[in-house]
Amino acid sequence: MANTFTSYLNKDVGTSAATVVTVGAGTQTTLIGFSAANTTSSPVTVDAYITRSAVNYYLIKGATVPVGGTLVIVGGDQKVVLIASDALKVVSSAASSIDSVASVLNIT
Repeated sequence: MANTFTSYLNKDVGTSAATVVTVGAGTQTTLIGFSAANTTSSPVTVDAYITRSAVNYYLIKGATVPVGGTLVIVGGDQKVVLIASDALKVVSSAASSIDSVASVLNIT
C-alpha cells in the first residue's frame, strides 16, 4: 500500500457547497487537517460535512468565522477517516467568502 500526503484547496467558496475532495475507489483517506478562512469584511457562517451514500454528516454546522479569522474544523488530536466515494464539502453563508485547506493522507 502506498501512502501519499497531499492537500486540497478551495478558493472563494460561497453559498453553493464546494466539494473539497471525493475519495476514489480503492483509496482510504485520513483527513488530518481542515480549515476555513473568512476572506470578506463581514463575519460569515460555515458548514462542513461528509456526504456518504447521499446522506450528509456534519463536522460543523453554522459556525461563525470572524473577519480575518480561520476556523480549524479538523486538526490537532482529531483525525477523520474517509472511505471510497465519500465527499468532503464546505459551504458559506455569503458568496465568495471562504478559502478552505484540507490536508490528507491517502492510502492506496
